[in-house]
Amino acid sequence: MSVFRPLSRLAAPIVLAGLVCGLTACNQGPKASDDKPAQAPEATLTPTQSDSATLKAVLTRGRVNCGVHPGLIGFSYKDNSGRWRGFDVDFCRALAAAIFSDADKVTYVPLTTTERFEALKTGKVDVLWRSTSWTLSRDAADQVDYAGINYYDGQGFLVRKSLRLNSATELNGARICVQTGSTSELNLADFFRARGLKYNPVVVKNEDEGRDAYAAGQCDALSSDVSALAAARTTLSDPTAHTILPEIISKEPLGPVVRQGDDQWTDIVRWTLYATIVAEELGVSSETVKAQQLESQNPEVRRLLGSEGNLGGGLGLGPEWAYNIVSQVGNYGEIFDRNIGADSPLKLSRGLNAQWNAPERGLLYSPPVR
Repeated sequence: MSVFRPLSRLAAPIVLAGLVCGLTACNQGPKASDDKPAQAPEATLTPTQSDSATLKAVLTRGRVNCGVHPGLIGFSYKDNSGRWRGFDVDFCRALAAAIFSDADKVTYVPLTTTERFEALKTGKVDVLWRSTSWTLSRDAADQVDYAGINYYDGQGFLVRKSLRLNSATELNGARICVQTGSTSELNLADFFRARGLKYNPVVVKNEDEGRDAYAAGQCDALSSDVSALAAARTTLSDPTAHTILPEIISKEPLGPVVRQGDDQWTDIVRWTLYATIVAEELGVSSETVKAQQLESQNPEVRRLLGSEGNLGGGLGLGPEWAYNIVSQVGNYGEIFDRNIGADSPLKLSRGLNAQWNAPERGLLYSPPVR
């Protein structure tokens, strides 16, 4: 078995994450200008109509408090104009669109890894949409519930191409940067222990510190979710000099987290996510949704968009809740492509996040809208 020979600690300095994608021209969707959606209708719901304590608080406040990552390119970050953007941010916006008919009625609360669950449990935020892995211990012991999965991820390794590595098993003896208090730390230990390999952990407090340490040559590999590694690579002085190794060493289902004991609120968050997924499956996009609401003869489309019946009433929402999501934020494919997919600097493939019935099938699947 080969033993890793670490490189020199000299490495090119990291580039400020705020410069990625110009970060002023990144598209945030059909209604994502700095102005609010034109003539967005006011929410017709009132706090007294709701049995949900969280929904009552949200309606009284007039905004959703959404816990997000402090700065992860593609998922949750502020652009050069100070506007929040990203994959997770768009789902916060979708939730506001479902409730208020206005995707801009969100207050973003940046939270570190150690802060996130306490902020949710104490009511500082209404929902945590912040690249948080669904695990048994968190679900069972942290007084929180997961409302769904909006991104299927897995842990990997970012390394310099100059190392000429083909597999993570060749990292025997390497210095590996990993974030403390994360699932990544345990996954890393499990991976090396199961294979009888050794490594030298370089424990960091957060993603920024990990990227800085890797860029400065303080570690030979950076281990985290592949999506986070792809974001980290875009901030390096020469992204093409780095590669993500093929091994995926864990399952990291990421999704929105809510407080336990508020079933109606959990349903609203869950079906906000599902509305974007089923809209893509049915071919409903931000560009076609208006015409389809008026003209579609597909019963599923008509139910989704409120042309027929009022499925939103079962959630405590109005009949056009899903129409507002798609028209103002887009379907799942649109959200994915502009933030982390083909139309973004990350250019992540759909992979497991493809629709269940796509030519290259993925895991994305929504219960029926009926």
